[in-house]
Amino acid sequence: MGLAQIVYTSQPFAFDEATLGNLLVIARRNNTRDDISGALICRRDIFVQMLEGPEAALEATFGRIARDDRHLNITRHLVRPVTRRMFGQWSMLHDPAQSWLWPEAAVRDGVPVGVDGAAICEVFRMLAIQAKSDQVKPDQD
Repeated sequence: MGLAQIVYTSQPFAFDEATLGNLLVIARRNNTRDDISGALICRRDIFVQMLEGPEAALEATFGRIARDDRHLNITRHLVRPVTRRMFGQWSMLHDPAQSWLWPEAAVRDGVPVGVDGAAICEVFRMLAIQAKSDQVKPDQD
């Protein structure tokens, strides 16, 4: 069973800080249990997430996310095998993006649907470098 990454975007439904906090607690618990790591970039209008771990566990996790009514317009941008994790020390790094990649109007118009997964991976690569240089402790916001 190989190591892989999945990158997807979705639009949160009824987003507020309490919902996000609950989502992060559950994700971190489940990801630790399932040997999954990753990062979530979020604004009130979009979630951009990278998950990494054993391929079967990733597919099961993505299936749960796809059935979760807190996510709308889920788009899988990339699934790829990898040899090492980008976010191995975080079951779910939370990056509360204030302004990221697309303006809100573009998100409403569906811009993330056709985005190249490799471009999103580059954003996550930069986030991982930044989190490590800032010495962000595992699973702290």
